[in-house]
Amino acid sequence: MRVRAGSLDELRAGGRLVAKAGSQPVCVFWDGQAARAVDDRCPHMGFPLHRGTVEEGLLTCHWHHARFDLTTGGTLDPFADDVRAFAVEIDGGDVYVVVEPPTGQADHLRRRLADGLEQGLTLVVAKAVMGLLDSGVPPHDIVRVGVDFGVANRAQGWGSGLTVLTAMVNLLAHLDPDDRPLALVHGLAFVARDTRNRPPRFPLTPLGTGDIAGDRLRSWYRRFIETRSGDAAERALVTAIDKGCDADTVAEMMFAAATDHVFLDGGHTVDFTNKAFELLGHLGWDSAGAVLPTLVDQTAGASRAEEGGRWRHPYDLASLVRSADDRLAHMDLDGPGLLEPDGVSRLGRSLLDAEPGQIVDCLLDALAAAATPEQAGRALALAAGLRITRFHTQNDFGDWDVVHHGFTAANAVHQALLRAPTATVLRGVVHGALRVYLDRFLNVPAARLPHLDGAPDLADLQACWDKQGGVDRAGAIAYAWVRDGQDQGRLVAALGHALLAEDAQFHWFQTVEAAVRQAGAWPEGSEEAALLLAGAARFLAAHTPTRRELPHVVRIAARLRRGEELFAES
Repeated sequence: MRVRAGSLDELRAGGRLVAKAGSQPVCVFWDGQAARAVDDRCPHMGFPLHRGTVEEGLLTCHWHHARFDLTTGGTLDPFADDVRAFAVEIDGGDVYVVVEPPTGQADHLRRRLADGLEQGLTLVVAKAVMGLLDSGVPPHDIVRVGVDFGVANRAQGWGSGLTVLTAMVNLLAHLDPDDRPLALVHGLAFVARDTRNRPPRFPLTPLGTGDIAGDRLRSWYRRFIETRSGDAAERALVTAIDKGCDADTVAEMMFAAATDHVFLDGGHTVDFTNKAFELLGHLGWDSAGAVLPTLVDQTAGASRAEEGGRWRHPYDLASLVRSADDRLAHMDLDGPGLLEPDGVSRLGRSLLDAEPGQIVDCLLDALAAAATPEQAGRALALAAGLRITRFHTQNDFGDWDVVHHGFTAANAVHQALLRAPTATVLRGVVHGALRVYLDRFLNVPAARLPHLDGAPDLADLQACWDKQGGVDRAGAIAYAWVRDGQDQGRLVAALGHALLAEDAQFHWFQTVEAAVRQAGAWPEGSEEAALLLAGAARFLAAHTPTRRELPHVVRIAARLRRGEELFAES
């Protein structure tokens, strides 16, 4: 498209001309003895560049003082992005701007996304994500940029950033379409924060070309984790992947190491390991060599719960774990399965009030008689989730995180058993059940089971997020909505929207995603699904409202995509 902007005399006299090529605003500047044209919108926040200043070929926006080279449109300030430059033609004293369709946008936006992650610029990340989605780039390709950055730029390896990013990918399909870009930005912003001021990671290479048996590598890996030899464990792992060990084999090896000791790092280790395998489910097994080794140092260095007094006194829970390990090692795990869903629900509820020895016996007897590993994991997750649903607000506020850790670790064990239903991974169910026992006092007194007078309305949840104190009401609305036979998916989307509308913290993402996953493991509209989602609603209401800064940044990015004038008076 060739558009007349004005006369050459007008350009020389005024120093600039403003025109439009369709919906594209352009500005032509007189720079010494040449005419230069750029998009009239500052790529940072949309301010009209014709109101800026030109000096020695440098265009300065007067809003946030971003500077641009008029010849190429390149910015001297990476927070602003490059401004689009156009060719200018002088024809018979008239000035024309040539506007061609943009090319290579997706590649440019991927680079900008990487820039935003590197410099911690959430607005840059948000604009890149929206631009890529509008260009038809699949969400998983956007996530891959964040993963590549996250695994390369944190020497400590896997952390909260990649965990939140994976949780958001898991939730994408459950969210309203308008919330999906925001979910990706939340996850990517966590990756940026988690890597900021961290040294880069230097991965180890596999052992040589010789043939090493997979069984030996698995044994080595667990031995090196046991002795906290992180480098040796990483080399064994990358060699196993390089030698072609499949996903199930590697999963069993890594989850076994994560359950060789009790409740590593307060449950984070098994949760991180599960999230890494969930991420590979989205990206493909060819990313395993880059992703899984980032878990090793955390696993090797994690605190071991049996080393603390809480697991030794007044009951020696660690001894119960060891005796359970022996029984599990000799157990046939091909049971016919408990009666669904009542049998699994009864097993889960039986873990809430019994003494430690009874809890272990109940679990092992159920496995010996009929329960499948998946059912045992789901029963555990239900029990741990009910600790949140029945958490009384008279408890210390920080204890929300105590019950949260038990629940998200239980969810991780359940998901792990879907991949590797083995005796070694089943040990995590015993660990989790005893953690549920230890958290029993946070349900004394227990919060009342959710009850709502009148018909539930999801719109009423907003008041619970906007003002502190709506914990029980939020749980009652969520519970009644599910039990009333309403669309459970709409409630899940509403909880996701509430999460994303806040400056949510790490544990919030874990709790909501685990609740959605666990509710989905029960029949829609069931008592169990209702109680689990009610727990998530209570957890959110206890922690909101926040300043809501990140969602505001994403709204700014959306307005810029629509061409709105942020600088104009409202």
